[in-house]
Amino acid sequence: MRGETYIRRAVARDAKRLTRLVRGSRAYQGQYSAMVADYRVGPDYIENNLVFVAVDSEEATGRVLGFYSLVIMASELDLLFVQDGMQGRGIGRRLVEHMKSEARAAGLERVRVVVHPPAEGFYLRVGAVPIGTVSANPPAVAWDRPEMEFPTL
Repeated sequence: MRGETYIRRAVARDAKRLTRLVRGSRAYQGQYSAMVADYRVGPDYIENNLVFVAVDSEEATGRVLGFYSLVIMASELDLLFVQDGMQGRGIGRRLVEHMKSEARAAGLERVRVVVHPPAEGFYLRVGAVPIGTVSANPPAVAWDRPEMEFPTL
């Protein structure tokens, strides 16, 4: 990747781009597609949570390379996506480090994440610790998922 990646706070006008990123993710094709088919990242969600985007430019119109959402009240990493074709370039790792910094600043000692099974290896590589399993909840989620947490201190 050329140039620098910047992380900035998401704003309401990012909602459509973030929704497209979620719905278009290859990680949710096949058996997982129903989980994101109607998923929407709305302006209200962005305003009510700590949502940050990785972009390829300091400009507000920079291409979104990935994003995460930290739900402070639940101490949970709710969403983390990196654009298809941009994975393996350190963007996800940078987003996780940024998330941990934001969590520390908010006074959180740990952040929970329910992991999409194909992403389990990534989460382990960036420091998440397994703590259990979240059982399937059909029809929305028909498979068990690893539950992990990030220590932030």
